[in-house]
Amino acid sequence: MRGLPDYFIDKANKQGIFNGRIVMVKSTDSGDTGAYAVQDGLFTQCVRGIQNQEMTEEYIINASISRVLSARNQWLDVLDCAANPELELIISNTTEVVIVLEEDDNLKGDPPASFPGKLLAFLYERYKAFNADTNKGLVIVPTELIIDNGSKLKSILMELAHLNMFDDAFIEWLETANRFCNSLVDRIVPGKLPAAQQKAVEEKLGYNDELMIMSEPYRLWAIESGDPKTKMTLSFAKADEGVVITPDISKHRELKLRLLNGTHTFTCGLAHLAGFETVKEGMENKSLSLYVNNLMMHEIARCIVNENLTAEQAHAFGKKVLERFRNPFLDHKWINITLQYSNKMRMRNVSLLQKHYLEGLHTHGHMALGFAAYLLFMKSEEGENGKYYGKANNTTYPVQDEQAGYFSQLWQDNKLKNIVGSALGNEKLWGADLTALPGFAVAVEFYLDSIIQRGVMETLKEFEIKRVDKLIS
Repeated sequence: MRGLPDYFIDKANKQGIFNGRIVMVKSTDSGDTGAYAVQDGLFTQCVRGIQNQEMTEEYIINASISRVLSARNQWLDVLDCAANPELELIISNTTEVVIVLEEDDNLKGDPPASFPGKLLAFLYERYKAFNADTNKGLVIVPTELIIDNGSKLKSILMELAHLNMFDDAFIEWLETANRFCNSLVDRIVPGKLPAAQQKAVEEKLGYNDELMIMSEPYRLWAIESGDPKTKMTLSFAKADEGVVITPDISKHRELKLRLLNGTHTFTCGLAHLAGFETVKEGMENKSLSLYVNNLMMHEIARCIVNENLTAEQAHAFGKKVLERFRNPFLDHKWINITLQYSNKMRMRNVSLLQKHYLEGLHTHGHMALGFAAYLLFMKSEEGENGKYYGKANNTTYPVQDEQAGYFSQLWQDNKLKNIVGSALGNEKLWGADLTALPGFAVAVEFYLDSIIQRGVMETLKEFEIKRVDKLIS
């Protein structure tokens, strides 16, 4: 939140565009908030990375936060904010699993247990404070990384209001006076700097800052709305091109989900098995960097082009993603990207595979190699703690995936053809039979055998040589 929405609001305030500040509400007890009071809510944001092929470094003192409240310990103070006539906007950033309906939530609790319950109780307080004035509804923008987050949050609140038998007048006010916007956020914000870097930056700036954070230069906050009143409320968007307000954010979602997230998912197993710890380390290697570039720009980009998304837009976004992957200030670990690997592969990449192969773009491509590495990464054994661990480069690694047990059993078979066939043919896992994709199972088996016999790096080198020969011929 501090690295993206707070960044935009602070920038707009300094330009005299927005003129508003943020009451930050903590929904959990984790983390000490004392530094916010000591520093009057001020914090330094270090923006570091590669932008337009040049190294950039900027230090910003952000003054957007007015105070911090604890929902658990200061719930009445939080509810008091509902009566503030100047309040116009609520931004949420809980977690994806928190945007759910809890039917038995006590909306009179101190506070209610769920985030939707807290928000509904807050909106009811506002409804009462302004006697159902429809002009006092709020713009509500969730930033949780789920598709149609605003629409989903609104539907949960509406159902929760009906379950708790709120009067019809409030339910109508809830539905018509408030505007819930779907949104997509995209900025890597690692948060607190490593101790050595923190000390070096503080010495450079000449002051100490317990709240200092780091973020990459790239930023995007795509907010879905065509409503003029909503755009007026979100006037901070005028301060930075990174805020995009549009009636349809699907194009921005598709670019991020496929080119950034999809590339990460196809590559993370391959990179980890090759012995690379971080994304930037992998991008410093010629062979892996070439694989990432060609996967993204020559295979994935071609699959997402449609009447609303041009090849030029896909390639322009892809170039920015490659810059982000090479950011020397980010320690983004490949093993962390493998968390719930199977689910990510299904959500991000199965539709790409289907379009890629059914349209015959390439028979034996980068996607097949990435999928082969995924299958090998998922080869694991159950430990004494009930968790699963794989082995690569003489070390063990955790397989944190709901399908770990399934793949552990699958790898008991010593024939790659059977392993590949069973895995790809698992319609329950993928929502489709991937063996039906022309040539895909053969390609995956070939690359899987190559990685096992010769290792990732030799496979990558031979892969690119054959690809160049194919293009020349």
